[in-house]
Amino acid sequence: MFGHTNEPFSLTRDVQAVIIPAGEELTLRAGTSGFITQALGGSFTVYVEGNLFRVSGSDADALGKEPVPPPKIPENATDADIEAVIWEQLKTCYDPEIPVDIVNLGLVYRCDVTPLGNGERSVAVEMTLTAPGCGMGEILVADAREKIAIIPTIADVSVELVFDPPWNVGLMSEEARLQTGLM
Repeated sequence: MFGHTNEPFSLTRDVQAVIIPAGEELTLRAGTSGFITQALGGSFTVYVEGNLFRVSGSDADALGKEPVPPPKIPENATDADIEAVIWEQLKTCYDPEIPVDIVNLGLVYRCDVTPLGNGERSVAVEMTLTAPGCGMGEILVADAREKIAIIPTIADVSVELVFDPPWNVGLMSEEARLQTGLM
């Protein structure tokens, strides 16, 4: 699902949410009303009483939405197959303030898949932020980790935030630069 919706909602149960851009976690109570302003990658940005919050896709039901199912992998998937699925999962991670995924923003620097010898794999990802002081950094890291961890055969996920080299607009895909008007 893509884009800005401004769809009204009323929470059917309490949910954990993160205030944007501060990155602080809090509980939005059942009965809270507002608007879904962005629904990308299975996560939601909601507007409540003058503030924006990120609500995890695992709480989609509280907003009256269907949660996104885990990705499917090919039978007898190779490490390359799994890496391709990881990159697709990372493309479902969005900065709540920018409607472009973290891969096309150029925030993911490295993704290594290591077989553990028992049919399971370990994954190590290095990513950065558009600005070092971004309060959403740990939220984006957690989102990436969660989206990778649900892939079948993944036993261990490490997502590290790095700032060398510093992010710049040149790391964005051409599509992302067009979408954000940064050509």
